[in-house]
Amino acid sequence: MPASEAAIGEGRAGTKRHYGFSTVTMRREVAHDGIGEIGTVRVESSGDGLEFIDLTSIPPGATVGIHRHALDNEEIYVIISGEGEMTVEQETFPVGPGDVIVNDPGGEHGLRNVGAQELRMVVVQRRLAKPGR
Repeated sequence: MPASEAAIGEGRAGTKRHYGFSTVTMRREVAHDGIGEIGTVRVESSGDGLEFIDLTSIPPGATVGIHRHALDNEEIYVIISGEGEMTVEQETFPVGPGDVIVNDPGGEHGLRNVGAQELRMVVVQRRLAKPGR
């Protein structure tokens, strides 16, 4: 079982649904044909509109490659620490702790760590209701 699946339901000190970057085992992967490997762990998933919540760590110089999701899919990045350069629809801008980036359905986006420390973020992906439902 991948580490991302194993972490669902585990938590700190015997509590459930409480996660921290220092308490979970992250899987290493290249994200969307980006540069270098990032760390990620899925801490929640369900079928009620929420697809997943991930904790993600991007080392200095690494990227989440520029990509798109389906038209009924919205992805939200919440930057916890570090410095990044976000690209949304060919516009690039700096991001840091406290920033929230809503990646529109079907929208093009990517993220690069431009700092000397790892960039940590929470990624929330949700499935939007289809029109007419």
